Amino acid sequence: MEKHLHKNPKGFLSYLYNRTVIVGLAILVQAAVLVVVLARFAEFFPFFYALNILISMAAVLWLVNNKSNPGYKIIWIIVIMAMPVFGGVFYLMFSGKHLSRHEKRKLLAISRKIEQYNTAVCQEPVRQLLHQENPVAARQSDYIARAANCPVYQNTFTEYFPIGEAKFARMLEELEKAEHFIFMEYFIIEEGKMWNTIFEVLKRKAAQGLDVRLLYDDVGSLMTLPYRYYRTVEEAGIQCCAFNPFVPLLNARMNNRDHRKICVIDGWVGFTGGINLADEYINVYPKHGHWKDTGILLKGDAVWSLTVMFLSMWDYVRGVEEDFSQFSPARYQPALILPQGYVQPYNDSPQDDELVGENVYLGMIYSATRYVYICTPYLIVDNEMVTALMTAAKSGVDVRIITPHIADKWFVHAVTRAYYPVLLEAGVKIYEYTPGFIHAKSFVVDDETATVGTINLDYRSLYLHFECGVWLHEAPCIQDMKQDYLDTLEKCEQITMQNYDQSPLRRLGRSILRLLAPLM
Repeated sequence: MEKHLHKNPKGFLSYLYNRTVIVGLAILVQAAVLVVVLARFAEFFPFFYALNILISMAAVLWLVNNKSNPGYKIIWIIVIMAMPVFGGVFYLMFSGKHLSRHEKRKLLAISRKIEQYNTAVCQEPVRQLLHQENPVAARQSDYIARAANCPVYQNTFTEYFPIGEAKFARMLEELEKAEHFIFMEYFIIEEGKMWNTIFEVLKRKAAQGLDVRLLYDDVGSLMTLPYRYYRTVEEAGIQCCAFNPFVPLLNARMNNRDHRKICVIDGWVGFTGGINLADEYINVYPKHGHWKDTGILLKGDAVWSLTVMFLSMWDYVRGVEEDFSQFSPARYQPALILPQGYVQPYNDSPQDDELVGENVYLGMIYSATRYVYICTPYLIVDNEMVTALMTAAKSGVDVRIITPHIADKWFVHAVTRAYYPVLLEAGVKIYEYTPGFIHAKSFVVDDETATVGTINLDYRSLYLHFECGVWLHEAPCIQDMKQDYLDTLEKCEQITMQNYDQSPLRRLGRSILRLLAPLM
């Protein structure tokens, strides 16, 4: 096995100078200073103490009356009630969406550009045809079109990847064919076999005069890339930006991350799914056992929505205004792709108060008549999702969920397992992927409809991150997704009430973690 970079033990001095350690210490110092200052003010200045109490009371009233998820409200009310002096201040600083008007306007500009350029693409004949063929699927598609401003397409070829290695090989093949531009947007990048191989192709293509751009999330890559790595990439002739650069200051802005994974080549080839650009995703080294992930390739009209997603985020981060039409699929498409089902890429933004990712999942669950097959690395769900899963199972729908057996984060895995009993009692079948960690985020319903993308079943993906996915109806690759799911089940252990660990201590620990789930 090839030696993986950055996995060798480091000396104590190197550890101390690690960026993660430095910023972590900076945040701890700020938190300590904040608590000490507030405590001192509370002790010596009664008016300041009373002001903080009023802030906490106002925060509770705001929580009770706003549109937040009930689980999110409950945990913050508990925090505020437990710390009446500091709780309201902490809520204002860390609750996730309390940004300045300037920041809100900047982030909302991303959604406005997606709406501007996607609605300019006329797909009404496709929409009407879907309504004629399947009104139930059409209603799901209409929701995506209205809520995410992402139309439904035909004339798009799809190819499903059941494992990261297959997607990596196909991506390299398509990158080598690029003649005009390459856009890449990823949550995590780490130097190693996968990224270094791709980076060499990108450098070569940029030297040939192609428009090559890379966008990565600074927090997602905090522990995997050197500080200001975008400068290294820029020196290689590639335009590069870090989304929402991490600053070791206590503020809510750091909660909104770019969790998307998008690659667009010449405007008519696109990739998305759960696979980041790091070696565990192609099993070069066993980080958490065997890493199971999935992805999808699009060729044709539907790639336009992925292009618009990337460019809207790029313009926001870079602070530029571009004419997106110069990157349309029709400009460089070598041949028309014949209709192969319905394909609808969609995005989800944390700043528009529309839970697109969750509502797509809920719509698919409620539309099912025979089965719902789900893959997710995390099962940290709100009451609406639990109710939908339980209702479907109690209605006779075969609801199956695959989660990891080997955890990437023990506390998150413990919360995932805390949701098992209530779902098992309702008839939901739960399986753990025993070879290792399953990072796939996919739904398959009734052989007809599916989705694959970046959206986990947890609060961060559903409420706080920029995400994306592809909704599919009657596309040939849906059968590939189903077969991959059935093949994966053979490598799983089914969890039942009999083999589920229900020791009192574990039940207590999981109950506490489940209470804290909305903050994870």
